[in-house]
Amino acid sequence: MSNRHLARTIVLQSLYNWDFNQRKDNLEQILTETKKEFAPNFDDKNFSEDLILAIKENIEKIDKIITEYAPEWPIEQITIVDRNVLRIGIYELVFNKDMPAKVAINEAIELAKTFGGASSGKFINGVLGSIYKDQTKEQTHAEKS
Repeated sequence: MSNRHLARTIVLQSLYNWDFNQRKDNLEQILTETKKEFAPNFDDKNFSEDLILAIKENIEKIDKIITEYAPEWPIEQITIVDRNVLRIGIYELVFNKDMPAKVAINEAIELAKTFGGASSGKFINGVLGSIYKDQTKEQTHAEKS
């Protein structure tokens, strides 16, 4: 498992815990405890800390995007795993300009397949694929203008 994939796994576990407890606990502390428990000697050069803080900082915008691209699924009805995989994927796809889109999508799909239900991979792929498609259209339109 690559370092960044492991870091995303730890972030997903931390977000799951935080979300499960209605975001009452300190997310940074949850991340520290999760790293200590599951990867005590893991040094990801602050990748997981930066990722989780960026997601927390942009969570309202991210959740709005989830609502827009998964309109048949009210956000509170999306499983906790899928909801948080989408948060990671959308942050990396939409907000992190240094992350290649295909990497963001593939990583999210792998997390969904590993930790989600039988249809999680397809669901995540559908939502992120639609976002990517719209981004590509917007980019093409902007280049023509």
